[in-house]
Amino acid sequence: MTTLAARAKSLDSAGPNFDGEVRYVARQPILNLQARVHAYELLFRNAAEPVSRRDCEVATQTMLDNAVIFGLDRFTNGLPAFVSCTEEALTEQLVNVLAPRATVLAISATVQPTPRVLDACLDLKKQGFRIALDDLAGRAKLHQLVQLADYIRVDFTRIDRAVRQSLVCSHSPSVAMVARKVDTQEDYRQACAEGFTLFQGDYFCHPVLLKKRKVPTSKLFHFEIVQHLLRDPIDIPKISKLVMRDASLTFRLLRLVNSPVCAIQQEVRSIESAIFIVGEDVFRRMVSLAVLSELNAERPPEILHMALVRARFCELAASPFCLDPGEQYLLGLLSLVPAMLRLPMEELIPSLPLRDRICDALQGTINSERSPLTWLEFHERGDWEACDAIVLDNHASQPRPSPERLIQAYSDAVFWAQSALNSAV
Repeated sequence: MTTLAARAKSLDSAGPNFDGEVRYVARQPILNLQARVHAYELLFRNAAEPVSRRDCEVATQTMLDNAVIFGLDRFTNGLPAFVSCTEEALTEQLVNVLAPRATVLAISATVQPTPRVLDACLDLKKQGFRIALDDLAGRAKLHQLVQLADYIRVDFTRIDRAVRQSLVCSHSPSVAMVARKVDTQEDYRQACAEGFTLFQGDYFCHPVLLKKRKVPTSKLFHFEIVQHLLRDPIDIPKISKLVMRDASLTFRLLRLVNSPVCAIQQEVRSIESAIFIVGEDVFRRMVSLAVLSELNAERPPEILHMALVRARFCELAASPFCLDPGEQYLLGLLSLVPAMLRLPMEELIPSLPLRDRICDALQGTINSERSPLTWLEFHERGDWEACDAIVLDNHASQPRPSPERLIQAYSDAVFWAQSALNSAV
C-alpha cells in the first residue's frame, strides 16, 4: 500500500527549487471565444519589492532570470507565455534566452518606438517571437510598431467603449485583440460584441449565478461521495456503490487509476480493487478529481484546472499555517464549485459535509482556516503586497509561514494539477 502511494507522488515532483532570494511567479490565463486557454501571462516579482519599482536594468535582468529559472513551457503546459519586456530586453537581445516559439513579448506603453526598438522587434519576429502591444490608446507614434504586432491588449477598465471599438476596427484581422481585466460576465459579453477574440480576467470564475435553484439531483450524490471520502477508514462497499451509480464517473476513475499517475503493474477493473491497490489516500485524491471533472463538465476547463491548483496548494500550505492538510485540500477543491454549477455558495453549503469554520471560509469569512486560500487568491492576481500581509497577519500564537515555502507550494501545485489533468484526459 505504502509503496504504491509513494509512486503516486510522482505528481508532486518537478517544480523548481527557490534557494536564496525569494522569487514569486503567478500566471493568468488568456481564454478564447470557446473558453479554452490560448496562453498564460506570467507575472514575476523578486524578493519583497515589486520589479516595477526597481531601475530598468535590474528589472530586465530579474524578468529574464525568473523566466529561465521557472521554465516557461512547464508553467504554461506548452501554451504561449506572455512575458513583459523592457526596452533594454529588446534592444540588447536579452530575450534571446527565451524560446521564441513559446514566447509572446509584451511591450508596454513605456517603451518608445525608436529606430533601435523597431529594428530589434523586426529581428525578434524573424526569430519566431510574437509581439503584444499594451495601452495603444492615443499613441499614434506607435504605428510602425503596430505593423509588427500579433496581439493588441486593451485594458477594459481604463479605456472607454468608443476608443476600444476604434482600436478593434482600425487593425488587421490577423492581429488578435485581447481584452484585459474582464472580470464580469457583462464585461465579457461587451468585449465579444466589440470584436475582441481573447479575454484575460476573472470573468469565467464568476458566471451569472442561478439563485433560488436547488443543487441538481444528478449532482447531489457527488457531494455524498465527498462526504464518504472524509471518513477514516473509507466505507469501501458504500463508496463503491455510489461511484458505480454514474457510468461516466466510474470510467473517469478507472482511467485515472490505470494511468501512469499511479504506476500500477496490473490493470484495475473494479472500484473496490482500486481502493485496495492504490491505498486510501491516493484513492481519495483520484475520486475527488473524477468528481470535480463531472461537476465541471459544462464549464470552461480552466475552472477545473484552477480548482486542482487551489486544492493541492492549500494541502501543501496547510502545515506552514498549522492547519489540517486533508481539510485544506477540500477547501481549495470546493472553492470554485459555485463557478462550476452556477449556484451561490450559500445554496451549496447545506450539501457540503464540512465543519462550520470551513463552511464559513468557503463563504468568504476571514478566519485562520481560510489563510492559505486567501493568500492564493491574491497571488493569482499578482497582488504581492496583499500576499505579504497574509503572512504577516498570521496569528501571533502560530509560526509565520515563509514566503519561500508558499511559492514552492504554488509551483508544485501547478505542476501537480497539470499532471493530474493529463492523466484524466
